[in-house]
Amino acid sequence: MSVLGFHDVRVRYGSHTVLKDVSLEVGDGEIVGLVGESGSGKSTMARAAVGLAPVTGGRILLDGRPVPGRGRARPVQMVFQDPYSSLDPRMTAGESIAEALPERLGKQARQEEITRLLALVHLDAARAGDLPGRLSGGQRQRVALARALAARPEVILADEITSALDVSVQGAVLNLVRDMRRDLGLSMLFISHNLAVVRYVADRVAVMHDGEIVEHGPTAQVLGAPRHEYTRHLLAALPGAGRRTSSDTGTTPPTSILKEQT
Repeated sequence: MSVLGFHDVRVRYGSHTVLKDVSLEVGDGEIVGLVGESGSGKSTMARAAVGLAPVTGGRILLDGRPVPGRGRARPVQMVFQDPYSSLDPRMTAGESIAEALPERLGKQARQEEITRLLALVHLDAARAGDLPGRLSGGQRQRVALARALAARPEVILADEITSALDVSVQGAVLNLVRDMRRDLGLSMLFISHNLAVVRYVADRVAVMHDGEIVEHGPTAQVLGAPRHEYTRHLLAALPGAGRRTSSDTGTTPPTSILKEQT
């Protein structure tokens, strides 16, 4: 069982409070979508979980225990928005993945694991020898996902991982996320400002506004019949919002959904 829990988490930078006693749970094998406008505190929440933002109040627990913050094999791994800046441009795809593998693996076992991980993210093993500059944005993001998986995490925090990609590539990455949950049983906090993206991948949705979660529940409920004014505001801002129905909560092919966002 792998449950990531945020319990009354507060993050402050000087006199500015970014997260205001936020509570949220990412259940075992579940994808929870965290949505909100830029500056709402979404990324700070993920960064706090991996020790990149100072937690000034509350607790972040994995299966009831503090999240380990050191070492390669951290059970909570983060995948960042920009797949190019998150990879060392001087390291090949294979080297980047290998860096996150357990140290005990021998040379042959490491190579086999790199090949397996590339296959998991639908990349040919030959790509292991490519530098990031030779890969497309979608391919780089797949390598970043493979690198996160190399640490054998229990939870992945995906921070706007499709926002820097072309529409057609976004759909492929979203399908990959769904495949990973189905095949690996991973828990995931999927952060996005794009409600159409979250609609497609998430089991539950939490809506964040000004450092607080203002609405939370099953995706169909939150996006089909929102209770909070801010959630209704986000939905109303979607192109083609008037054409949607309460049952349109994740069965539309991702490319069709995403095209409405461009």
